[in-house]
Amino acid sequence: MSALHGKVALVTGGSRGIGAAVAQRLAQDGADVALTYNASAERAKGVVAKVEQAGRRGAAIHADIAEPAAVTAAVEQVVSEFGRIDILVNNAGIFPYGDISEFTLDDYENTMAIHVRAVFVAVQAAVPHMRDGGRVVSVGSSLVERVPAPGISLYSMSKSALVGFTKGLSRDLGPRGITANVVHPGSVDTEMNPADGEGADEERALTSLGRYGSTEDIAATVAHLAGPSGSYITGTSVTVDGGVTA
Repeated sequence: MSALHGKVALVTGGSRGIGAAVAQRLAQDGADVALTYNASAERAKGVVAKVEQAGRRGAAIHADIAEPAAVTAAVEQVVSEFGRIDILVNNAGIFPYGDISEFTLDDYENTMAIHVRAVFVAVQAAVPHMRDGGRVVSVGSSLVERVPAPGISLYSMSKSALVGFTKGLSRDLGPRGITANVVHPGSVDTEMNPADGEGADEERALTSLGRYGSTEDIAATVAHLAGPSGSYITGTSVTVDGGVTA
């Protein structure tokens, strides 16, 4: 029997990049998978098709993660369609970049709404529907542990908040056997940060391995934390960055 047989997962921001890879990996490991998307319905449908090709049920839910009501509604839709939720993967994100003096308060509010508030709201909405032994995995960034260049302060701050929240969450949910962890990706080949993009050589030079990671590398770690082998891992951060923070 597959590791996640009979489980139901929700992956926010699952239409592309790391989120899409996570959704597909969880399905391959036996879970039914719902994902949220904001901009591309076609891409989301494509990921759902791959989930279904793996023999699992899938669903794409349109949701603007910056809106708390949309986050709550997405969780409720998963519970309505699938009957439960066992795994919550908080993946949706943006990458604000620029000099600190140029960011506006709206930039700040939007970044924190997506990276922090949405995670808080999703957890509050999902946990009451989780059976004992559930999983919460949030996608952070290696830029929490090391910021090697200017322009990333707002992004790093928002992702850093996940660490403190996750540590506390592990205490809150531990009595029910529900684990909470953060996965910190490094340079991963995605549309947001392509391995052949501007500045990619500089990023590769920061790693110990001299290369970008793949979305599948991150998905494998999320799947490990979401599965039976991750049952004694909680309240911690797992960095998957090719040695950037070594």
